[in-house]
Amino acid sequence: MNKNTVLAWATFIMIVVGLALIALGAFRYNDVAGWGFAAVGIGFFAIAWVFNALKGRV
Repeated sequence: MNKNTVLAWATFIMIVVGLALIALGAFRYNDVAGWGFAAVGIGFFAIAWVFNALKGRV
């Protein structure tokens, strides 16, 4: 596995975890904690976007 493959897998895993956190915030925790889960899930999407942008440049 080269660096681009590692970044691709990290991007995929972070997208899956981000979706899981957003789903937890939307369906499991309906109170204020749900907003926190959703915000962290969006943060995971942002970091995954950066990892995707770094492919080919590292």
